[in-house]
Amino acid sequence: MEKACIDINQLVNVFSNNHGSVYQSDKLNCFYIDFGGKFARFNCLSLQKLKKTVEKIDIEDLLLNTKRADFELVTFNGCEHIYLLSALEIIALKDLLHGTFTMFELNHLVNDCLYRLVY
Repeated sequence: MEKACIDINQLVNVFSNNHGSVYQSDKLNCFYIDFGGKFARFNCLSLQKLKKTVEKIDIEDLLLNTKRADFELVTFNGCEHIYLLSALEIIALKDLLHGTFTMFELNHLVNDCLYRLVY
């Protein structure tokens, strides 16, 4: 999906690093990842599956194993998006997803604290 089809003003930036961004759409109840020249839509479950898939990639083996290419094909069942990433891009995507889920946790903690103060 191209950015031109999405009203960027209706998206909330969850987390960004130098290599990409994750946006949340409350209206469409989904997330968008802008990474590696691709703007892809994910639901909550797909975003969690992507994170688990990326975390399973062994960067050390990818870099040290001379019998294989230093690129990894990143996808999972039920996902319509495929990423072909180098080791450095995988590290950047891991960082982006880790930061995104950290922001989710932080938001939950802040809401929990505010709820406790009010009640």
